[in-house]
Amino acid sequence: MQPSAPPFDERLTAPRSWWFIAFGLGIACALMLLPLGALPMLGGLVAGTAVASVVVSSYGSARIRVVAGALVAGDARIPLAALGDAEVLDAEEARAWRSYKADPRAFMLLRSYVPTAVRVRITDPADPTPYVYLSTREPEALVAALSGVPA
Repeated sequence: MQPSAPPFDERLTAPRSWWFIAFGLGIACALMLLPLGALPMLGGLVAGTAVASVVVSSYGSARIRVVAGALVAGDARIPLAALGDAEVLDAEEARAWRSYKADPRAFMLLRSYVPTAVRVRITDPADPTPYVYLSTREPEALVAALSGVPA
């Protein structure tokens, strides 16, 4: 029986600057409605900011978890038994693996605003996916959770 992995849970939230951009989009919507009067302008500010905030929030809600013997990353749920070696990628190596070293068959949960990542090989022969690429701010903790070693 495989020992249970230590818990790992990370949410890849969007950077603060994206929230300011969302508010800026709300202001842009308000300015477009300025010729129609103050009330439509206020409505444009509220609606534009709300829609942009929902988009930023949904993009920033990606989650990586190691729970119940599985790696859950975004929509993917992969049993730990199907995973091979996990490799911590520093900023330079992570950039290489999400660009010119990338395999189009790989599962990638990447966020360009997160500089570090983890690459985990898939060992299941029935799965055509060669590896999983995960952007993470805590690569060492994720590798420890995947290997079952306390961080």
